[in-house]
Amino acid sequence: MLFYSEITNSSNAPEISMTMKEKMLAIIRGEKIDTIPFVQYYNINPNEQAWELVGKENLGLLKWTAVHKIISFDCFFESLDFEKNGIRGQKRFLHTPAGCLFEEVLFEKVIGGASIKKHFLKEKRDFEIFLFYLKNITVVEDIERFVNDLKIVGNDGLVHLSVERTAYQQLWVQWVLIDDLCQYLVDYPELMEEIINQMNNIQRKIFLIVRNVAKQYPVPYVIFPDNITAPMIGEKYFRKYCVPMYNECAEILDDLNIPVGVHMDGDLKPLWNAIGASKVRVIDSMSVPPDNDTDVATAVSLWGENKILVNFPSSVHLKSADEIYEKAMEILKQGGKTGRIWIQISENMPPGVWKKSYPAIVKAIKDFCH
Repeated sequence: MLFYSEITNSSNAPEISMTMKEKMLAIIRGEKIDTIPFVQYYNINPNEQAWELVGKENLGLLKWTAVHKIISFDCFFESLDFEKNGIRGQKRFLHTPAGCLFEEVLFEKVIGGASIKKHFLKEKRDFEIFLFYLKNITVVEDIERFVNDLKIVGNDGLVHLSVERTAYQQLWVQWVLIDDLCQYLVDYPELMEEIINQMNNIQRKIFLIVRNVAKQYPVPYVIFPDNITAPMIGEKYFRKYCVPMYNECAEILDDLNIPVGVHMDGDLKPLWNAIGASKVRVIDSMSVPPDNDTDVATAVSLWGENKILVNFPSSVHLKSADEIYEKAMEILKQGGKTGRIWIQISENMPPGVWKKSYPAIVKAIKDFCH
């Protein structure tokens, strides 16, 4: 197998020019590449402005998409906007025949990120209402968005095809305060296991929809948008609630050669062995030191089959262009020659600093590869 270092160092090798889509697919498939991709989530910074700054040939796109829709015929969501002390907020209601749940969120002024101030689930009765909602869900195939996203991305990158979060992760990220979740797992194990089993059954229907679509359209990989960070789940619950669903999805897609990936953007050290023992083959948004605890050298060593989509650490964007360059070069030296990494921007970064960071990262990639 040839990677860029062997290609560019050979005087007899023909010049290779690949689209960003081809480069990114080559990383995922373990094929030869002409240079390591630099990628951003679609419009995390304005696509056109970023291309104008560093060149379209130097920046690929990842666009989140899905091929399923969740429908509940007897339940519905409603939202109400408000303002609190000059901060924009929203109340979101879930109406069901069994009762009403609501959450309250506030939006950060600068980057607009949502912070949950009151979760949907607090009392035992809330969980019972939530279970009713889960049992009322129907999952259907819906490829309109996916097909449109394929056209939008074109040769500039890949679609980032998502299923739902695994049950434990979805519960604490979207529905319930983490402290309350852990308490309810202990106090009401039968109720919580029924909820989690119901959520898993919904996922299984999504897996089958993905499989059906993948027989008709190009699907590079499938992503669980799990936001994995070890302090919030621990190895025990990660092995119990996440890994089995990752493996099940991987088995369903195995004969189609579609790898399964997980968005793991937090501290991962306590989960290293469990990740390595799983059938996960793509680590999305792995955030390296100084922001988190797993560097590229460790990742490519521990997880020999995995493709590592490395999020450039957000805090480093605040440093000088020279320091940004050096950090990018450090990442490349640790894993660039494996042919299994690219550098991406997939986590929130300070506003506007990309105009300083992107040229430095692109320069590091060019210097490393050539």
